[in-house]
Amino acid sequence: MIIVLLLQFNMSFYMTYLARWPDYFHVAEGPGNRIMGYIMGKVEGQGESWHGHVTAVTVAPEYRRQQLAKKLMNLLEDISDKIDKAYFVDLFVRASNTPAIKMYEKLGYVIYRRVLRYYSGEEDGLDMRKALSRDVEKKSIIPLKRPVTPDELEDGISESFSQGSTSIY
Repeated sequence: MIIVLLLQFNMSFYMTYLARWPDYFHVAEGPGNRIMGYIMGKVEGQGESWHGHVTAVTVAPEYRRQQLAKKLMNLLEDISDKIDKAYFVDLFVRASNTPAIKMYEKLGYVIYRRVLRYYSGEEDGLDMRKALSRDVEKKSIIPLKRPVTPDELEDGISESFSQGSTSIY
């Protein structure tokens, strides 16, 4: 089970996240210590761009449709909001991943911008955001009117996503 869930990135990538942002790395275990899913992320940015970031959220097929992804997302959002005092949480998702986009929208995320040719230079990505309590005026989720390229992304965000996605489906 764990091998299936971890194929999204290489092991050193996971270990780096675990070492640098341990509060943002959570695994949900089921009966018999089976891995049901995990979430990994980080906190980054400066000023009003200080935010939590979902690098990956993955739920094993047999545990989907049980609100596990929602619980993992809520956990990362709470850490970003209450501990790190971030303004928002963001994530990237393939523009073609309609089920995941709908789930994120149900969780309160909005499409902030489209990133052209984000995934392996071929498929567009959507940068989705959810404002947290520190962003009283909700400035962080006002959508951009034009698409951007991966080169225009700030804070080195593109490095983590061109290899994987925050897909739960």
